[in-house]
Amino acid sequence: MAATIAVVGGDGIGPEVIDQAIRVTDAALQREGAALAWNRLPWSSAFYKKTGQIIPDDGWTTLQKHDAILFGAIGSPDVPDTVTVHGLLLPMRRKFDLYVNLRPAYLFDGVQSPLRDKPPGSIDMLVYRENTEGEYAPVGGRLYAGTPHETALQTSVFTRRGCERILRAGFEAARKRPRKKLTSITKSNAQVHTLGLWDEVYRDVAKDYPDVQSNSLLVDAAAMDFVRKPEVFDVVVASNLFGDILTDLSAIITGSVGLGASANINPERAFPSMFEPLHGSAPDIAGKGIANPLAAVLSAKLMLDHLGHAQSAAAIQSAIARVLKEAKVRTPDLGGKATTTQMGNAVIAALA
Repeated sequence: MAATIAVVGGDGIGPEVIDQAIRVTDAALQREGAALAWNRLPWSSAFYKKTGQIIPDDGWTTLQKHDAILFGAIGSPDVPDTVTVHGLLLPMRRKFDLYVNLRPAYLFDGVQSPLRDKPPGSIDMLVYRENTEGEYAPVGGRLYAGTPHETALQTSVFTRRGCERILRAGFEAARKRPRKKLTSITKSNAQVHTLGLWDEVYRDVAKDYPDVQSNSLLVDAAAMDFVRKPEVFDVVVASNLFGDILTDLSAIITGSVGLGASANINPERAFPSMFEPLHGSAPDIAGKGIANPLAAVLSAKLMLDHLGHAQSAAAIQSAIARVLKEAKVRTPDLGGKATTTQMGNAVIAALA
């Protein structure tokens, strides 16, 4: 029986890029005689404005019945983030315990990095971002609202369990990579309690992986080195906020955020994992048909890996590499004039 995939195109360019991801995925699977069953769900800002809900009452139950979730983007200028991001995206990560946020960054042949003299493949890192707690924990509030004494509190939540499981996921990945190298990102010289715990757990976990070369790096130094010498990084493990910021940077130095894919994974498979491009809804270009769909396609590739379709996943990776190297079809973010659909067509043609 084919795996069932919940499709949430969402807002802005989300539906446009997800359509191409589905087309490419279907074409790749057809080559190996397989298929997925797609279930499109209409949840978006438009759905909220129509119904008063960003997700229906039975929405979480509906999602849980699927094998995976392919997600476009959420967010609209006329709907508060408290409704969209905090009503759908972040709760999904917590409710389904999607504690591994995996974000690869790779410099493809034919793509120009904004960094000088970086050859293809020289930037090749996997960032493991803790996805359910840390700085994005919904703990806090405001006191004395509307007065000169108004006070805002946002509390970071770090647990030994949360730190250990994301660090172990990173070490396991590093063990399987050629360089077998891991960098833990911290700021414990300033955040002595929360990141101090992170550092303690990192040192404990590292003892179980003597075959992995590991080090700890302050986040400000990491940001500098992502630009100065990104080729030194292999597997990077970071907290929710630090991982979020650093992966926007890692996407840009590999040519475009339009190439940034991500997987939100529950390794125990107790819940469906979710796959989404890094970019947001990009309302400024929504509906113009010029968004780069490759981040969504690469996210679908991560989904295929997760579902056990390694052959199709590898075929998609190779097809994208071929299209980018040939440089005949490029969306505006890569310096070209191709449309979203034309880029999807080029990848499908490369598959054939």
